[in-house]
Amino acid sequence: MGTGILARTAAHGVGLLAERDAELHGLLEREQIRQHETLAMVAAASTADPSVLACEATATGNVTTEGYPGARYHAGCELVDEVERLAVRRAKEAFGARHANVQPHSGSTANQVVLCSLLRPGDTVLGMDLKAGGHLTHGASASMSGRFFTPVRYGLDADGLIDYPAVAELARAHRPRLIFCGASSYPRTIDFRRFREIADEVGAYLVADISHIAGLVAAGVHPSPVDVAHVTTTSTYKQLYGPRGGLILLGRDAELRLPSGRTLRATLEDAVFPYLQGTPRLNTVAAKARALAEVATPAFRERAGRIVTTARALAAELDRLGHHVLAGGTDTHMVLLDVGRRGLTGVIAEQALESCGVIVNKNSIPGDPHGPRVTSGVRLGTNVLALRGMGVAEMAECAALVDAVLRAVRPDGDRNHDLDPVVRAEVAARAADLCRRFPLPDHPLPRPALVEADRTAAAV
Repeated sequence: MGTGILARTAAHGVGLLAERDAELHGLLEREQIRQHETLAMVAAASTADPSVLACEATATGNVTTEGYPGARYHAGCELVDEVERLAVRRAKEAFGARHANVQPHSGSTANQVVLCSLLRPGDTVLGMDLKAGGHLTHGASASMSGRFFTPVRYGLDADGLIDYPAVAELARAHRPRLIFCGASSYPRTIDFRRFREIADEVGAYLVADISHIAGLVAAGVHPSPVDVAHVTTTSTYKQLYGPRGGLILLGRDAELRLPSGRTLRATLEDAVFPYLQGTPRLNTVAAKARALAEVATPAFRERAGRIVTTARALAAELDRLGHHVLAGGTDTHMVLLDVGRRGLTGVIAEQALESCGVIVNKNSIPGDPHGPRVTSGVRLGTNVLALRGMGVAEMAECAALVDAVLRAVRPDGDRNHDLDPVVRAEVAARAADLCRRFPLPDHPLPRPALVEADRTAAAV
């Protein structure tokens, strides 16, 4: 163990990097230390296992592999074919799918594949409004999904929940060809079956984007859309703790005959390659296979349950401390705060927390008067906190850190902030202590001398 060619190549490569490009090596070293030493509460992120990272650094990335296993356009693919078949099998098993395509470069790419293969330019797409929690690829004007197609957007009711009767009325009025369900900043359980009823009534395809809740779905903590929606898409890094990439999953509609006479499965296969992508990243596919193997373990299922319980505890504690928690709480990993009620903007809150070693992201909220670069909200998540082994008890500490900063920060314009240095130092020390008490599992801990050198370099 540790002496094979994979291990020797990895060690040799790092040595060559340090020798030949000290500047880049130093930045990468500091970034790894930063991830150890800061409290990541970004809902759209997780931390990949070192075994997943190792897959991406393998020579499989050198192989040109246009096409699918057994039908490549280049020779030399015998072994990488087996890698891709393994990833497909594990994806199907993880989600109970009848078909899986593991080649999409991202969840956004997966959505583009679906749109461009099932629709014609100008067709109507019904998706959640960006400020209500939707994703760029669900019809936002800044995305190709809102430029090449005709977007219609649904929102939330007065309680911050999806208004299913209103969605149905929009569908009847606009007769969309495709409906997106799933979101990037909606913290409550999504009723996929209700969406399918709406889609069937108007003859639309239903696409469930589960990029943010894929881990909860695979673990059975959230209802699965795989046998409900026509197509399910996801990224692989947010809650699957895998590499940057995407998946397309099909359930009972995999062999559905489309107006073209071809099946849904075959149509989407050809849309990934050759329509929208060329050579897949087989090193990333290998990393997906590794991450999906972990999804099948009891430890992953236990963590998924803890993701939800810690998020609920975090939301409840922030509410108790007087913060406005949107949607009244959470059923997932995600907690949304309206910081505008405190006279702050999302970007000010984000920057102030980051200066203390607490990492969150600014986020638009329903009725937000600000654009996406400023916003009135912040989005918190418990993916990395649960990975570190934190439980309900630690959420009181995390909430206290967020509360201390948001109470002390003062806006200096829409984008800049002023924070008492004493508060900053105290919160930073408490956040770092929490990270040391709950280190990232299976990741080598940074040596104290390197941490101090990183802090010195950052200060300079």
